[in-house]
Amino acid sequence: MSIAHINGIDVFYLTDGDPHKPAIIFSNSLGTDHSMWDGQLEILRRDFYVIRYDTRGHGLTSAPKGPYTIAQLGRDALGLLDYLVIDKAFFCGISMGGLIGQWLALNAPERLEGLVIANTAPKIGNESAWIDRANLVRKEGLNSIAESAPSRWFTPEFYGSYPGAVNELLVNLKNMNPEGYASCCEALSGEDLRVGIAEINIPTLIISGAKDPVTTTEDAEFMRSQIAKSELLVVPASHISNIEAETDFNFAIKNFFANQLKKELEIQDHESN
Repeated sequence: MSIAHINGIDVFYLTDGDPHKPAIIFSNSLGTDHSMWDGQLEILRRDFYVIRYDTRGHGLTSAPKGPYTIAQLGRDALGLLDYLVIDKAFFCGISMGGLIGQWLALNAPERLEGLVIANTAPKIGNESAWIDRANLVRKEGLNSIAESAPSRWFTPEFYGSYPGAVNELLVNLKNMNPEGYASCCEALSGEDLRVGIAEINIPTLIISGAKDPVTTTEDAEFMRSQIAKSELLVVPASHISNIEAETDFNFAIKNFFANQLKKELEIQDHESN
């Protein structure tokens, strides 16, 4: 089991592929863990050094008493890159992980080769609703949240066709540390990057689910209008698009990463001539 002691907590992580190849770090959504990225691993592990980790409060990573902040979660990701002695990496985050990615692009752009932000927004949801959810989870646990999760995460068609995949995520959610979940709700409640994201100057792929009720296509179009070096892909999915629209998602991110590496090599060749 791989554990990195970072910023006073133990962060669980997994690495796959050759550490000498370009690195990609994946950041999970609220209520999930590193395993949500299992479907992306096979297409990337031969050409990239793939890093998956559990965000603070999730999975096998420590869940100290919060509240947390998105800046704190971003610094955990930077700390993991430091621990692995990686100067620069591609970053792919979904939902909460996508908000962490936006924070990184604004506050540590020199550490990112490129950015994929999926099913996210510069401000996710309503502040009071997040606080209410945090209070509910601390009081009653995660069962009631887990019962309503499928309708937020997936379309009814996907859930009906692949109940096993959905139920596996729900089991993980029910077994989460309630304090860690609630503290991340508080992190989401307090972050608003709607003004700041116009300063992002890193190649960015925005992925939106056409049927996402949480972070809508309108949210994605707003980010596309604000981030100069961005492109937008809308896939036939709800909120957890990397699982529901796995084929489209994988094709898009692999091409995006490969294109950014190609451009970088062309720049290096030009500068050396």
